[in-house]
Amino acid sequence: MLRLTFLGTSAAAPTLQRGLTSLALRRAGELILFDCGEGTQRQMIRYGTGFDVAAIFFSHFHADHWLGAIGFLRTLSMLGRKDPMLLYGPRPARRLLSSMIFAGTEALSFEVDIREVQAGAEVRRDGAVVRAFATDHRTPSLGWALREDPRPGRFHPDRARALGVPEGPLWGELQRGRAVTVAGRAVEPGAVVDAARRGRTVVVSGDTRPAAATAEAARGADVLVHDSTFGDEEQARALETYHSTAREAGRVAREAGVGRLLLTHLSARYDTDPSPLVRQAGEEFPGAQVAHDGLSLEVPLPD
Repeated sequence: MLRLTFLGTSAAAPTLQRGLTSLALRRAGELILFDCGEGTQRQMIRYGTGFDVAAIFFSHFHADHWLGAIGFLRTLSMLGRKDPMLLYGPRPARRLLSSMIFAGTEALSFEVDIREVQAGAEVRRDGAVVRAFATDHRTPSLGWALREDPRPGRFHPDRARALGVPEGPLWGELQRGRAVTVAGRAVEPGAVVDAARRGRTVVVSGDTRPAAATAEAARGADVLVHDSTFGDEEQARALETYHSTAREAGRVAREAGVGRLLLTHLSARYDTDPSPLVRQAGEEFPGAQVAHDGLSLEVPLPD
């Protein structure tokens, strides 16, 4: 299972319909967050993600993307959490998070490991890697790409039987990529196992102008979650604030050849009617979708 749950999709300030930026991703029994805006923990309760977060990946440190971590970590401590929490982000992650998260009268019940990283950094998770890539915002910023390891190719029992390989441990050896010997004859894995199959890729742009590094990180991705703060009529504002329009996000998705585009970080003017953004992005990338708080989607395994 790989499930995305949008916890907050508003830009800069919450609205009646949308909370501040945060995205939950659950896979392989692990929950991680991308950004943690104010109110994220309440959204986690509302949408049933659970609190068992192993790591938070921050895109940057404008307040609407990280202030929710202070209360969330305090709640986890109150609940008696013992497992360490990993926090990743660009500068000034170490200085900022250290001064704010450890403020208070009581120590946390668990260790917090703050790791300040740059573009190109890779964080190994079970069966996947989360890679930081450069983005173009008005403060140090990163996007994040989760890419699963390749999966073993499909095993064909009928081929194995035809080659005289008996069912049992030898089948397991072939599936693990090791040749076996049957009646003095070697049987190579390629004779009964297809080529490795790719895993899934999810890319989160964070706040950014359209960037070549985003398109490269998202090349062939299953899902791209992209900044879509403004519409066409606010192009000048997008340039001024280093955000993207929906149309620009659609162009990035088209260039990258992604499977699905989710637009997020919406200006308050699109709070209740994001249809202009859907239309503008869709003219560049048909099927583009505006995310809303509580949207949950499963990313299927590719064939």
